[in-house]
Amino acid sequence: MTPFTVLVVDDDFAVAEIHKRFIESLAEFTVVAAAHSGSQALRQARSLRPNLIVLDLYLPDIGGLDVLAELRADDTTRDIDVIAVTAARDLDSVRRAKLGGAFRYLVKPFSAGMLRDALAEFARTRRQLDTQPRATIDQSSIDAFMHGGRVNLPQATLPKGIGKPTLERVASALADELHSASAAEIAETTGLSRVSARRYLEFLTEIGRATVTPRYGQAGRPELRYSAVR
Repeated sequence: MTPFTVLVVDDDFAVAEIHKRFIESLAEFTVVAAAHSGSQALRQARSLRPNLIVLDLYLPDIGGLDVLAELRADDTTRDIDVIAVTAARDLDSVRRAKLGGAFRYLVKPFSAGMLRDALAEFARTRRQLDTQPRATIDQSSIDAFMHGGRVNLPQATLPKGIGKPTLERVASALADELHSASAAEIAETTGLSRVSARRYLEFLTEIGRATVTPRYGQAGRPELRYSAVR
């Protein structure tokens, strides 16, 4: 599964580095660059065309809201999603960010969990939309999407080797876990082989019904832990 590319924008070099390290600890994301001014952010957005920009609104040259407006006005960058991160709490900033199409608006200081949840929601929504870009959805799903909720897309055609009853059994087993589970644990619960369990878990992740996070222990490959999207 190809990770989403992220551009981190913050005028504080230390904060940008903290965001970068945290985002890169999540399996679904990779940071392609960090920018520390609005003009630098626009140049990198146009050259790198990331999937997502984590954008501070207080920048030394061009304000983040103006950066957002320029992104939307440019054909090469208008499809880049933005999570605004800022100390600004005034209603006008929130309104301008919403009108500019910001995916989320996080007020500093925010917890790592809040940023993780925003990134997970972004990944889930993008994978749903990318899986079926021409799918037709009903009004309730449109309302949910427009207000930041989960989109219920029609059931996609399952790929070869993925059966619907088994998929739902794996999804149910994962949902029963309080925190996360490995492929081996889901295999034991469902009676599948470890390889089959991993294949179903990877498909659930691909369609936005699960997330995956590496857990690092002793030297060697990290263990992948899967969590149901609730």
